[in-house]
Amino acid sequence: MTDFQDNADVNPQKSRSGFNRMWHAMGYSMEGLRAGWKETAFRQEAIAAIVLLPLSLWIGRSWVEIALLAGSVLIVMIVELLNTGIETAIDRIGPEWHDLSKRAKDMGSAAVLLSLLLCIGIWLAALWERLLP
Repeated sequence: MTDFQDNADVNPQKSRSGFNRMWHAMGYSMEGLRAGWKETAFRQEAIAAIVLLPLSLWIGRSWVEIALLAGSVLIVMIVELLNTGIETAIDRIGPEWHDLSKRAKDMGSAAVLLSLLLCIGIWLAALWERLLP
């Protein structure tokens, strides 16, 4: 058996192609969003996005500014989902404390912090330009 056949036996997604693969991938992505919604931090960021994404259309003066404002909000949500994925995988390995597990979780948390600082910086700069000409 080839490596592809081995993967297909373990994961049926590997044997799909074309629209069928995309359709199933969309379902998995929706499941990921549902799982993320169970996390308090992701829920808070999603609720903030409901306000900030439309607001980016008003604050941004060009498509580039709108893209930066909206993109910075989405980056926070993306990084939060990745951080939750890291934490979930580490927790699956075991509940006992391990230095490498702590390091992985801390680095995921640091990534979220950096994405939040980036988002806040972009929004503050845009608000400064918009409200104080």
